[in-house]
Amino acid sequence: QVQLVESGGGLVQPGGSLRLSCVASGFTFAGYTMSWYRQAPGKERELVARIFSAGSNTYYTDSVRGRFTISRDNARKTVYLQMNSLKPEDTAVYLCNIASYWGQGTQVTVSS
Repeated sequence: QVQLVESGGGLVQPGGSLRLSCVASGFTFAGYTMSWYRQAPGKERELVARIFSAGSNTYYTDSVRGRFTISRDNARKTVYLQMNSLKPEDTAVYLCNIASYWGQGTQVTVSS
């Protein structure tokens, strides 16, 4: 079955960096588009970044473009989200997604 396991979240000060990882199993990873979403308390789930199956095309929501970078390692079946210049408004649970499948999420808290 499809499994997505995120890691790398934590508490970081404004301006800091984190790198999230999502290890996938149960499907042919290289053939699928992978996405990172986030959900803050009281807010709807939001698409943050997406990387298409070939790996060369990416999408970012406006609020993170230029600060976040999504990448993938097909050999390791892993998708990454490098987050730089973090802001308090980036605080949320970050979730890995493929089609209708979701990971359990990893908490990112940006606070001084």
